[in-house]
Amino acid sequence: MNIAKLTFNPFQENTYVLWDESGEAVIVDAGNYTEKETEALLNFIAEKGLHPVMAVNTHGHVDHMLGVQRVKDVYGIPFALHADDSFLIESAPTHGAMYGFNVASIPTVDIELADGGEVKFGSTHLRVIHTPGHTPGHIALYQPEDKVLLTGDTLFRESIGRTDLPGGNYGWIMKSIIDNILPLGEEVSIYPGHGPSSTLGHEMLYNPFITEVMEGEVRPE
Repeated sequence: MNIAKLTFNPFQENTYVLWDESGEAVIVDAGNYTEKETEALLNFIAEKGLHPVMAVNTHGHVDHMLGVQRVKDVYGIPFALHADDSFLIESAPTHGAMYGFNVASIPTVDIELADGGEVKFGSTHLRVIHTPGHTPGHIALYQPEDKVLLTGDTLFRESIGRTDLPGGNYGWIMKSIIDNILPLGEEVSIYPGHGPSSTLGHEMLYNPFITEVMEGEVRPE
């Protein structure tokens, strides 16, 4: 599986394009906002000769969905999201306005993702892992053959996602990380929704939120 990161909008959100030898691709967290950003995404896909088959979101926060309607329109593809985050998509115009974004249209959710399900393109199967805490319906996408994990805003390099926004919960996000993400193994590479990539091994050693739990100082509720 191939993975490319394009960073968009004032929140410096990471949009990922995943593809394999078939040429089929999925667009994860389409955060392109300006025409220039959309052009960059479309040109990348065209230059690689890719055929997008789905837009997938790790969660429903506005900075991660600004370009979803555009890629749906351009490629005629369905939009996949966990049902517990539908309320965030529906309220995107209101939340977006609070941060200076003009959300002109709300993309319809065509596919509801669930824990243990799969996102498929070409010969690639991504496992859906429910990781609530940053949002109620947050998910991660895991490709076991290449040991690649897209963590969205649950886990960053040496940090974690915010839990003070609507639907956030610190106990949930730490439980998601400790119980659902770390057992995948130290060698797994993580690609977060903001910032640089990392590995689970690095996070076990240097992420202060994880180390305080693993050292027994704090227990997720």
